Amino acid sequence: MGLIQPAIDAIRSRLRRKLLALVLFPILLIVPVALLLSLWWGTRFTYDQLFFKVTTDLSVAHDVFQRVRHDYLSRLALLGESYAFRSALGEGDPQAVRQQLARLEQNAGFSWLWLTDSSGQRWGDGNDRVSRPSPLRSAAAQGEAVSGVEIFSAEDLRAISEQLASTVRLPLLETPRARPTTRQVEDRGMMIRVIYPLRDEDGKVLALLDGGVLLNRNFDFVDGIRDLVYGEGSLLEGSLGTVTVFLDDVRISTNVPLRAGERALGTRVSDQVRTQVLDEGRHWIDRAFVVNDWYISGYEPIVDSRGKRVGILYAGYLEAPYRRALFGGLALLIGLFIVLMLLASSLAVWGARSIFRPVEAISQVVAATRRGEQRRIGAIASQDELGELARQFDAMLDLLQQQHQRIEQAANELEHKVEERTAELRRSNEELRQTIQVLRRTRQQLVVAEKLAALGELTAGVAHEINNPTAVMLGNLENIIEELGDAAAPVREDLDLVIEQVYRIQDIVNRLLQYARPDAYAGYLSYVDVNEQVQACLRLVEHLHKQQQFDIQLNLQASAGIEINVQELQQVLVNLLVNAIHALPETNGVVRVCTRDWEQRGVVVEVQDNGHGIPPEKLDQVFNPFFTTKAQGEGTGLGLSVSYGLVRRYGGLITVDSAEGAGTTFAVYLLAVPEFHEDEEMLVEQLAAVVEEGDA
Repeated sequence: MGLIQPAIDAIRSRLRRKLLALVLFPILLIVPVALLLSLWWGTRFTYDQLFFKVTTDLSVAHDVFQRVRHDYLSRLALLGESYAFRSALGEGDPQAVRQQLARLEQNAGFSWLWLTDSSGQRWGDGNDRVSRPSPLRSAAAQGEAVSGVEIFSAEDLRAISEQLASTVRLPLLETPRARPTTRQVEDRGMMIRVIYPLRDEDGKVLALLDGGVLLNRNFDFVDGIRDLVYGEGSLLEGSLGTVTVFLDDVRISTNVPLRAGERALGTRVSDQVRTQVLDEGRHWIDRAFVVNDWYISGYEPIVDSRGKRVGILYAGYLEAPYRRALFGGLALLIGLFIVLMLLASSLAVWGARSIFRPVEAISQVVAATRRGEQRRIGAIASQDELGELARQFDAMLDLLQQQHQRIEQAANELEHKVEERTAELRRSNEELRQTIQVLRRTRQQLVVAEKLAALGELTAGVAHEINNPTAVMLGNLENIIEELGDAAAPVREDLDLVIEQVYRIQDIVNRLLQYARPDAYAGYLSYVDVNEQVQACLRLVEHLHKQQQFDIQLNLQASAGIEINVQELQQVLVNLLVNAIHALPETNGVVRVCTRDWEQRGVVVEVQDNGHGIPPEKLDQVFNPFFTTKAQGEGTGLGLSVSYGLVRRYGGLITVDSAEGAGTTFAVYLLAVPEFHEDEEMLVEQLAAVVEEGDA
């Protein structure tokens, strides 16, 4: 067996290599070549179409540019041949002439519009001249209506209007790929200049209507051309159609964005485009880097009235969306070719393997069995000895697999039992954790109760010791007043003040006794609606709005009534509300008051704030007497402890839940019918049961 197996492997390997080479060679050769040719043709065809479109766009922009010049000339012709203008001119009425010129200048968008003679002198003004002579003026003086592009220097513009001179002044911005220059500012102006001759009946030129339209910063001009060239639906979604007028190589009017909401005025064309368009006078139809991105671009030179190339007209659109679409299509094509190639290769391999599959299958299964793996030869179409051997070998492996499955099934059952026991252990741990938590909270309540009880005993003793001297003092004062009679009149006011203070001492003592022995001083009980008492308490804290801005949100869902002393309930609620308000941040403070039924026992009142919260190390001390989290001098520390004692008197409970920086929530549990307990341990057990049920 050790000698036969290597021989079989060698024969199988040589046979497989030969068959696969014969089948896969045409696929691996033809498909990649066809793919490369498709990619090359698709890219070239796409960009040819893009360049053809931008050529058309540039041609349309050129025609619109020419039509705009003709439109301005036509407006001059309409004015010059109008009856009103001719009448004013014939009557020598300069005011009427100026009014009509000003009206046309404003309505048609002329930067300036004058009536001059053939030498350039303005009609009615012997001191001003329009500008330097030009071929357009010479042609118009011969009776020809002309229009063209002219470049006005800063001095020429100031001669017309200081406003025009300041309008065209444009700082040059550093632009990638532009030709280096030492210039810092562009202060020249590009004008569409139109001149219409006014002739008499004999054809002699009487005067010239001379007007100009400044293209610098003329956004209506470039945006109008853009809207005509790149209307809705003319570009791929995400692309951007732009039109620009260059003076020399500087963008003086454009809708190419420099940044969001800012046009790229003062930027310059790339040196490569400038060389071909301005220096050589040829069109540019190609990709071009425009300010900060690649555009499919078309450039043509702008020629002035003297035949000199003075600027560039540009039309183009953003290349990126088309490039993404192209790459997406090419990726789809590549993916399709790969899928087809893989499919063809798979079919070829499958066809080849059908020839030598029996030998290869037996060899693979034998090798896998030696490694301890579980494999099958599967269905063999061959009916010869090798096919029969493969089928018998599979039958033997099936018997082995059945034994292995039985072993795995037993292992799975064992694993399932382990998981069940683990889940039970997790549940037990969780129950233990909850029990420990309940015990911890119960211990906290018991500690508070013990502290209150100790403080109560101390307070009762102090109050008793103070009561006796005050009673003696009050009795002696009454005897003094009775003995003195009218003689006590001079000090009567002082004696009354002393008596008043003694009564005040007795009142304070009674309150201390009430705090020390609340069960003995329980007030009058009445059946109250907790929701109404919450509303009443809110009115008691309205004055705090003057000190701090905050919102109070109510969610009053309690429907059950409770039996309690109204004044003591209000004392508890007002104390919790005031504490919550004092804990609020300076801005956006919110206090939420919620009421709900407590099963069949009574009601629960929750007071929640979004303040600074209580640190965990101080949370166990909030019900301790004289403990406070407020600044020194702002609280006595008795509010919560007294509230706790009042609620406990009726068999209720106050709980606190707080996270530092996330606010604090106090929950007051009140029984519908109060239960008074003298046994402190019984009360603690009852409170623990309540807490445990609340957590559940």
